Amino acid sequence: MATLLFSACGPKTPKVLVLYYSQTDHTRTVAQEIQKALGADIEEVLCVKPYDGTYQETVNRAGEERAKGIFPELEPIKADLSQYDIIFLGYPVWYGTISLPMAGLVERVDFAGKKLVPFCTFGSGGLQTSAAELAVKEPNATVLPGYGVRAARMDAVPAEVDYFLKSNGYIKGEFTPLEEFPEPEVVSEEQAALFDAAVGDYPMIRAKATMVACRPVSGGTEYKFTAENLPREGVPQFSPSEITVYVLVEDGKAPVFTQVVR
Repeated sequence: MATLLFSACGPKTPKVLVLYYSQTDHTRTVAQEIQKALGADIEEVLCVKPYDGTYQETVNRAGEERAKGIFPELEPIKADLSQYDIIFLGYPVWYGTISLPMAGLVERVDFAGKKLVPFCTFGSGGLQTSAAELAVKEPNATVLPGYGVRAARMDAVPAEVDYFLKSNGYIKGEFTPLEEFPEPEVVSEEQAALFDAAVGDYPMIRAKATMVACRPVSGGTEYKFTAENLPREGVPQFSPSEITVYVLVEDGKAPVFTQVVR
């Protein structure tokens, strides 16, 4: 990957921009970590009318705008996007996909010919769905593998961003490649209890683990659970019948889920 990204253009070093929208400090924190590691340029996407109300006021406004197909008006981007080869696009996940401000930018800007690297923060998941939407909206750009992190796990960002950038060839450095997950097996009672402990009382997940695969990671074990998605009050029945939940158990620590793929 390093050769592909940084040598394909001959002696020219690709110019990189970190372009992000952050509703809270979470996405900004990831953006700054990436910018610091790469020595890249960075710019924040700003709304003319910020989402600066309470959490519920923000949810209500975003929900109304989404239902009407309205994108918020944005402040002009200062960077000359034509000068960049690789653009890291950062955003929080709203309603399972790209938040409205960044989605609005993608609607208005043609990123044809660019390499786009999505990164996002979320409550439970959304990297895969948002990256897929980005690829649909920007068919003439190359959407590369992205990085996502739960807002509840911001302390993991420095190490995870470092691994992400090294393993994808953006920066040099040693890293230990992850093993592939083996074929899944039926969960044991102990593994089911581990899953329940990781999910806990998180309100957006109500599921029963059915299958599991695990692999060693630095300082612990990562589990990939397939789970039956159980009905939740107030949630439409079109929710997928199965979800994938990744759980991390670090040595000496309680299990935590790192992302949900729906």
